[in-house]
Amino acid sequence: MAELSQLEYSLQVHGLVVLGLLQESPEKQIVLIGNAGSSIWQAFAGSPENQDGLPHPMDRWSKRIGTDIASELEADVIFPFEGPPYPPVLNWTEQAGQAFPSPISMFIHGKYGLWHAYRFALLLKEPLTGAIEAGPGVSPCLSCITQPCLSACPVDAFTGDYYRVGDCVDYLSGDAVSACREQGCSARKACPVEVSYQYEPPHARFHMNAFLAAQKLV
Repeated sequence: MAELSQLEYSLQVHGLVVLGLLQESPEKQIVLIGNAGSSIWQAFAGSPENQDGLPHPMDRWSKRIGTDIASELEADVIFPFEGPPYPPVLNWTEQAGQAFPSPISMFIHGKYGLWHAYRFALLLKEPLTGAIEAGPGVSPCLSCITQPCLSACPVDAFTGDYYRVGDCVDYLSGDAVSACREQGCSARKACPVEVSYQYEPPHARFHMNAFLAAQKLV
């Protein structure tokens, strides 16, 4: 039986953290793994995947790291970007009680705010010993009176109920030096929750460019 602290130590060298635990049954535990802020950026930026010029470098990096760690634990590994059908990672996130839907179509984490992402999930046959810090139980968005995220987008792409993806893509495509392209999504950056975890500019630019490239392929 593996210890949570041992897993956290193995993840640390890659800048990864445990984002949630979900006990599906006495025999199966799901461990959600990802980044907190730009914790992965240094490890990823210097990786072969980021330097070989091939598509989807971060997904390929995540797959290599996740596969290796799963092998060490004799666990199965699931990647959120593999499908269809795609695994229900966001459902697992809600069930784990660590993160919640936000008004701008991203999940907000009780500890890391909007500045986290799920890179893979481990399926363990035996639960880890140890526990992560309990989640807040409710979304921090519920106590955010002004919700500045909804008014910060330069093209009003977020309504609170709907994300106008086309408006966002048109804006990003038409202005390669906008604040959103250079610093990351303005609506996301307007969130007052856990601002210390905001992505570093190179990390933010990487994701914005990857998002735009993916939308152009759809």
